[in-house]
Amino acid sequence: METTEQIKEMVRQKYSEIALHDKDDNQASCCGASCCSIETANIMTDDYSTLEGYNPDADLGLGCGLPTQFAQIKPGNTVIDLGSGAGNDCFIARKEVGESGRVIGIDFTPAMIEKARANVDKLGYNNVEFRQGDIEKMPVTANIADVIVSNCVLNLVPNKQGVFQEIHRVLKPGGHFSISDIVLVGELPEKIQQAAEMYAGCVAGAIQKSEYLDLIETTGFTGITLQKEKPIIVPDDVLAQYLSTEEITQFKQSGTGIYSVTVFAQKPATAKSCCGPDCCQ
Repeated sequence: METTEQIKEMVRQKYSEIALHDKDDNQASCCGASCCSIETANIMTDDYSTLEGYNPDADLGLGCGLPTQFAQIKPGNTVIDLGSGAGNDCFIARKEVGESGRVIGIDFTPAMIEKARANVDKLGYNNVEFRQGDIEKMPVTANIADVIVSNCVLNLVPNKQGVFQEIHRVLKPGGHFSISDIVLVGELPEKIQQAAEMYAGCVAGAIQKSEYLDLIETTGFTGITLQKEKPIIVPDDVLAQYLSTEEITQFKQSGTGIYSVTVFAQKPATAKSCCGPDCCQ
């Protein structure tokens, strides 16, 4: 079994490679995994192109939702994007915060930071910045963000609880997050897990939906809301490489599956007097 640092290094190397490619190449590889389906559309990714602030140079086709669309961003807000990549969600958020707001993108892959900074230089924005760092230990001070967004990133992080604790630390009292991510419902058979990881590398680190929501609640967030949920359908031609026709039918009837979810939650406006060493930082 890989260690936490080994997993992080694999993710860093993979996304360094992804940073060198365009959206079409990345969508064809389904979140950076090796994909061989005859179905060319990447069912992970939602369409950003109709949103104000969209910049095609920043869209690498790696998301699994539209968190900025649900994030209730207001003019003047400070927004932080976790795993900001080439800056796609940051530039959408920048349109929402306006000239009086501020957007900070955090990514731990140097190649992504370089690409995002090149994009912001071309656009000439002076209120969008990108910082290299681990989202388990964000390079920002406490109580700074009104809104935090993230798109298909936490599933790649081994210590998800640590990330939610950091989100709690960084949000202002009364601030909130809207995060799109990949979760599981039910225990996937080993063959299904292998097929899913082949089709979409982002699935590898996904946890149960119930566990994901419990982590958010136990970290101290309130108003937890499932803003969007959609199934991730692994194409039959991929499944057929791992399962028989009968096994595919049984899986489809089992009720288990892979889902993209967008989750909203709020940091309470009034902090508790003491919440223990695990959540107060």
